[in-house]
Amino acid sequence: MKWQHALKDYKHYLKIERGLSQNSINNYVLDIYKLINYLEENSITISPIYIPHNIIQTFLYEASKTLNARSQSRLISGLRSFFSYLVFEDYRGTNPLDHIESPKIGRKLPDTLSTKEIDQLIAAIDLSKPQGERNRAILETLYSCGLRVSELTNLKLSDLFFDEGFIKVTGKGDKQRFVPIEKSTQKFINIYRNEVRTHINIQPEYKDTLFLNRRGKQLTRAMIFTIIKQLAVKINLNKSISPHTFRHSFATHLLENGADLRAIQLMLGHESITTTEVYMHIDRSHLKNVLMEFHPRK
Repeated sequence: MKWQHALKDYKHYLKIERGLSQNSINNYVLDIYKLINYLEENSITISPIYIPHNIIQTFLYEASKTLNARSQSRLISGLRSFFSYLVFEDYRGTNPLDHIESPKIGRKLPDTLSTKEIDQLIAAIDLSKPQGERNRAILETLYSCGLRVSELTNLKLSDLFFDEGFIKVTGKGDKQRFVPIEKSTQKFINIYRNEVRTHINIQPEYKDTLFLNRRGKQLTRAMIFTIIKQLAVKINLNKSISPHTFRHSFATHLLENGADLRAIQLMLGHESITTTEVYMHIDRSHLKNVLMEFHPRK
């Protein structure tokens, strides 16, 4: 079996069997290409079926010279997944990554914003410009619905169910969920829809896309990052923030105000409750308050 053949089958497996998004598939495949490039650079000709443990170990050693611990762990995880697939399909008998340990990395807690900082960022938006109403609606939606940036940019007019108080969100692996949306956020979206979006010369393929640039096309992920970074500079916010920071803040603030972890998981679209826990700063004082309020022996 050649590498390209194995990669083609693997990508099909990730899409159909695992239901991963194209972004996730690209990241998995990138790890395999790093190994393939290493083999080519060192004139090593060997099939993925027969590549031994020692070659992969040498490759990882070389890679560790330029990668931090977190990137090394990600690379090992990607390779392990690929070879596990080959074992699952009976192409190989063993996984050559079985006895290779990932480097120890600390759990990275996400940055969050306080409600005051979120208010300051939104207040810094210049509403005298048409894109100001759009940007306010974007930040309000990111925070009040806890969306990923890709979920925001892909949001459609047909996904808005304001009468019912929900929006339909298409997440990773094209999995859909309904997320509650507050009246205030609905108001800001409607202002943008009715007073700004209607005056844009919209390209035919983006007629149903909610948030558009001035050329009538879908906003890019990079543009959302730029909007937020510029606002952070404007208010002298000394934090490294991104669109995902609003998602972290959404989850953290809900938890701190007593929301159920399972409900937060459903709104975020996490398959595992463990992922939801990692996303949030669960401080000790909050846990103590929960115990004191709900324990039968309080």
